[in-house]
Amino acid sequence: MAAVRTSSEITFNRIAIVIVLLVTIIFLAPIYWIASTAFKPRALATTIPPTVIFQPEISPFVKLFTKRSQMRNPPTPEEYAAAPWWERVVFDGGEKIVRDGKGEVQWSGYPSRFLNSLIVAITSTVLAVGMGTFTAYGFSRFKVKGEADLLFFILSTRMLPPVVVAIPMFLMYRAVGLNDSHLGLIILYTAFNLSFSVWLMKGFIDEIPKEYEEAALVDGYTRMDAFFKIVLPEAATGIAATAVFCFITAWNEYAFALIMTNRRAQTAPPFIPSQVGSGLPDWTVIAAGTFLFLLPVAIFTFLLRNHLLRGMSFGAIRK
Repeated sequence: MAAVRTSSEITFNRIAIVIVLLVTIIFLAPIYWIASTAFKPRALATTIPPTVIFQPEISPFVKLFTKRSQMRNPPTPEEYAAAPWWERVVFDGGEKIVRDGKGEVQWSGYPSRFLNSLIVAITSTVLAVGMGTFTAYGFSRFKVKGEADLLFFILSTRMLPPVVVAIPMFLMYRAVGLNDSHLGLIILYTAFNLSFSVWLMKGFIDEIPKEYEEAALVDGYTRMDAFFKIVLPEAATGIAATAVFCFITAWNEYAFALIMTNRRAQTAPPFIPSQVGSGLPDWTVIAAGTFLFLLPVAIFTFLLRNHLLRGMSFGAIRK
């Protein structure tokens, strides 16, 4: 028999739904504004009141991926007609694409920074989750002397914000030649995420009954076979949830990337705000770079959404 709800309960539920919708709109409004600004003409980026309805264009993305110089004289109709379509978009903004000695379009620094972010974030996430899973399994299944102290020591590496240790790390990296290198950032991000990975994965592995592995060992499995064939499939939701959080942390990290890198291994977070410059900033280009920067995290989280939801409730109900 369905439970009878009073009028006060119905009113409370409706108010709660309205509050949730308002909070959702508030949180999504900045994302919508960044996405819409990325497709606006430059003249409409800072209008007051804000322009909501406009004709979208891709000129901010063209400017983001190419080097440009200001034109003193606009192109003639013949030059405009002879230019490729992507140059026409830039011509409309009063700027021209800079070409190198071979007559090719020069790419800006954003593509290389974006690629650096992908390399560093993906590699460090795989290493942090992999090593964290093995370490968490050892703490969960074996008696380790001083386990509480070791776990506290691992957790203590996250107690200081990155900016506090950035300068000492920079001096050490410069001494060993790891500054402005992909390997240096990968090691740093892996170490920074490892403590989080160990603690989170230990909670997931603790919830997997040991009887599963004991039965596998009785059937002739080795400890390693039991780990890969029994524990890992059961902990897949936890691994997915841990990977999402580690990837987001490495992808958004700013302090280490700003101080430890200069050009060759610089990632996108310190590069995007550097485009503001000292003159009149082109907010459409900055919004385009930010919009593209949001996509990998959104796609990665969307692909693992089912595992992520299960992982957050993993262990909440014991069987």
